[in-house]
Parts: sequence; structure tokens; C-alpha cells
Amino acid sequence: MRGKRSLFAGLVAVGCGALAWIQFSAPKALTPEQMAARYETPLSPPEGPLNVFHLGHSLVGQDMPAMLAQLAEHSHASQLGWGTPLRAHWNADEPIQGFETENAHAHYRDAKEALSSGDFDAFVLTEMVEIEAAIAHFDAPLYLEKWVAAARDANPDIRIFLYETWHELTDPQGWMYRLDTDPAKYWEGVLLARTMAELPDASPVYVIPAGRVMAEFVRRIEDSEGVDGVTSRKDLFARAEDGALDPIHINDLGAYLVAITHFAVLYQRSPVGLPAELLRADGMAATAPGPDLARLMQQTVWDVVSSLPVTGIPQNAVVLQ
Repeated sequence: MRGKRSLFAGLVAVGCGALAWIQFSAPKALTPEQMAARYETPLSPPEGPLNVFHLGHSLVGQDMPAMLAQLAEHSHASQLGWGTPLRAHWNADEPIQGFETENAHAHYRDAKEALSSGDFDAFVLTEMVEIEAAIAHFDAPLYLEKWVAAARDANPDIRIFLYETWHELTDPQGWMYRLDTDPAKYWEGVLLARTMAELPDASPVYVIPAGRVMAEFVRRIEDSEGVDGVTSRKDLFARAEDGALDPIHINDLGAYLVAITHFAVLYQRSPVGLPAELLRADGMAATAPGPDLARLMQQTVWDVVSSLPVTGIPQNAVVLQ
């Protein structure tokens, strides 16, 4: 009997120890309620054009920041790669695929040097996709925290935004399903919840919800007969010379939709009425949306971003043209 009691006591002790270890070792993260509380106070609008730094990969690209800069009449710089995780941007000994190609332009600037200079008013960064792999294998929350802390060490007033992207159209879980569920599951539920738990006294990292904008725009297009020749999600994505669809990289129309999403969040202004005819990064004219399509894109962006507290935009914000 005494042996059974000793065994039971030992199992209880082991169980309690294991539970304590799990609780101790589990990553610290804000709860959904704590997250909501961090975004209760909106971000104040900027007083003028921002100097923006973009960090990421080919879903940032060169054309989207160039379009955004034309719309906002602001300065910008970037460091990009191909499918690059934040960890590779941070660690000098990790290779960045496509570095020479993606950064062969006048707006390239080394990310650490740029942020340490204190020259930038806004920092927009994104994580690689597949986002699940970034979290599981590339320490995405840790390196988001490192980049946020580095930017704020140099400029405590810098505005920081996490650019929420999308997955391949062929995603086996369903492209629209991922756009609907990934923000709460990964972008905010893991990346931001952990980062802001580690930086409790800092201002929030805000979100540029391009994935959710894309989902809502596609719903409006595909639930209708189309607008100005655009009838489906595929019309936002690039094609190879042989006509084959690129299921992840956007074309000029997609870049315009993402650029005006950035504009609306960074400047807390409705993009309705913004120009639609813009230049690509190489100075060539981009394919412009027709007038009705441009209006639908612009209105969709504002409907989405002004309804999400994580953007920093006041709810029911007044439309400023």
C-alpha cells in the first residue's frame, strides 16, 4: 500500500512538474481581450508625408512601394528578397535569395543601417509565406520583436506596421479560407500577440490588412458580373509570357489594390478619388484600373481598413479626401 501511495505521489509530482515546465516554457502572448485593449486608442494621423521603409520579399516588390510613393508624395526605401523570412534579414550570415535582383534599384538601403539612422517615420515589414512555416521553423515572433525593438531604439516615435499578405491561389486549405482565418490565427494571434507581450510598454504594431482587403474585393467582383473586365481573383495576379498564371505574385492591378491599402492605413485617409494611372518602379506606365474598377477598389479598401481597430484608424472615421 505504501509503495502504491509513493508511486501515486511520484506521478503527481512528475505531472505537476511537467505542467509547471509547460507553463514556464510556453511563449508569452497577449490574449484576444488584451490585444483588443491595446488597440482601443486610435493612432493619430500623420501631419504630413512620411519617410517609409519597407522590409520583406517579392510580395512587397518594387512596383507597389513606387505606386504608394506617387500617391502619397513621400520618400521611401526598402530591403527585399525572394520568400525571405525576417530572420534572414536580421542575421548577416543567412543568405537572402534574390537579394541582388530585388534590391537593384535606387531605393535600396541596408535595413539595419536605415533604421539605426532614425531617418524613417514609418516602418512596414512583413513575414514570409508560408506563414505557418515562418512561425514553426524561422522564429517569426522573435525576429518581428527584434526588428520592432531596433526601429524604436533609434526612433521612439516611429510608426510600425505589419503588412498582412496572402497565400497561393492553389493553397490546399482554400485561398479565401486562409485570407479569412490567417489574421486571427497567425498574423495577429501569434506574431503580434507575442511581440506585443514582450514589449508591453511600447505602442502597438499596427496592421496593413492587404489579405483581408483582397478577400473582400474578390467577393464583390465574383458576386457580380465583373467590373471593367475584371471578373475573378485571377485578374489580380501576374502571368508568364506564355500566359501561365502566377498563383502568388500580383500584377499591376493587384499592386494598385495593395498600394492604396497601404495609403489608407499609413495616412488614415480614404483612397476614394486617388489617381489610378501610375508608373511602375521602372518608370513605365502601369496597367491602370478603369474608372469603375478603381472606385470599387478604393471603396473596398476603406470599408475594410476603417472597420479594423488593428489598423489604428478610428472606427467610423470621417472620410478625408
